[in-house]
Amino acid sequence: MTDRFEIPARLKTTSYACMGIGAVTLIAGIAVLLLGHSTDTDKIRFWNTLLHDSVFFTLITTVSVFVQAVANLAHGGWIVAYRRVPEAIGANLWIFGSIAVLVMFYIVFGFRVGADKHNPIYEWVTPGEDKILLGKSPFLNKGMFVMFTLAAVGLWAFFGQKFRSMSIAQETAPKNETRIFWKVFRLSGLFLLVYALTQMSTIPWLWIMSTQAHWFSTMFSWYSFASAFVSGWSLILLWVIYLKNKGNLIFVTKEHLHDLGKFMFAFSIFWTYLWFSQYMLIWYANIPDETTYFKLRQQGPYSIIFYSNLVINFAMPILVLMSTPSKRNYFTLTFMAMVIIFGHWLDFFQMFMPGPLGEHWHISWYEIGIFVGFVGILISSVARTLAKSSLIPSNNLLLKESMMHLS
Repeated sequence: MTDRFEIPARLKTTSYACMGIGAVTLIAGIAVLLLGHSTDTDKIRFWNTLLHDSVFFTLITTVSVFVQAVANLAHGGWIVAYRRVPEAIGANLWIFGSIAVLVMFYIVFGFRVGADKHNPIYEWVTPGEDKILLGKSPFLNKGMFVMFTLAAVGLWAFFGQKFRSMSIAQETAPKNETRIFWKVFRLSGLFLLVYALTQMSTIPWLWIMSTQAHWFSTMFSWYSFASAFVSGWSLILLWVIYLKNKGNLIFVTKEHLHDLGKFMFAFSIFWTYLWFSQYMLIWYANIPDETTYFKLRQQGPYSIIFYSNLVINFAMPILVLMSTPSKRNYFTLTFMAMVIIFGHWLDFFQMFMPGPLGEHWHISWYEIGIFVGFVGILISSVARTLAKSSLIPSNNLLLKESMMHLS
């Protein structure tokens, strides 16, 4: 039994158009820096936007690998009917990871501004006489940054490719043969250990929190994980609905979509719980070293994004997705998935921008154009991967369970 996806001409055109917009935006940004009278703020904005988008898309595509690993360990049959979608997304995270690595390494090793040649994005790179930054140097240093970054991206990409290749290999294995099944089971446990030591702890500290290195939060890794996780689920749902509307994923029913909608709803609440917990503890303690993070975001020029964040990522999901019919309606789910992804892109924006840029923030042609370019890369790469094999994992041991799935 096969279910092949052929990339529609319109989807190709859309992906190429988005990548074209991204390329033109990047070239225009470079031209402004090289040919115009650019300021230090322009240079910071240029590189910080690339950092923001490359890290955001790396983390939300890594969620697909995490989802596969959790389902494999739990022997979850519910995901099998559409598991080719997270497989295709996870298999392409190396693209975004590679871009993120190049951007981050340039920022760490080559980006300097001002007469004193300091690094305004990762200030710990050029600490000067700053006692706080010097005190954090055993962890915040170039060697640690390179080691964790290469290890995290390399391992995430390896598991993303491995899970897909082993799933494809299962199709040609003897019927009811379990060798590959149990090998994937063991690899999934190993991946979750890697994920715990990277996404759940060190990587958000190094990549994101250190852009405002004087500040710290012990909840930050979980908070950034929750933001990426609900966005990753929304991305999976968008592809599932798109393929279903094209006549593919024949075993996917409204019960599967209902469950995906429940995940979007539940983890929007989970994100809100972590947001509130982090904010409430810092507000209640009222320690100047901690409140400086929220003072700039809540009371400064970022306040519109700060409050929009709560409306888009908490109020809209809970109001729209609470009822059962909304979680079974294709249009509602598609709309909310796009809203959630954009909302958490804004959430990552306010994680990255205020530290390096201070009050000089923008969301205009450059920020939107780069975001659109990354969307184009995602559409093109995932579609190509989906088209390479059947969308039905026909020899999967849990396929029958998935076909009989009820909410």
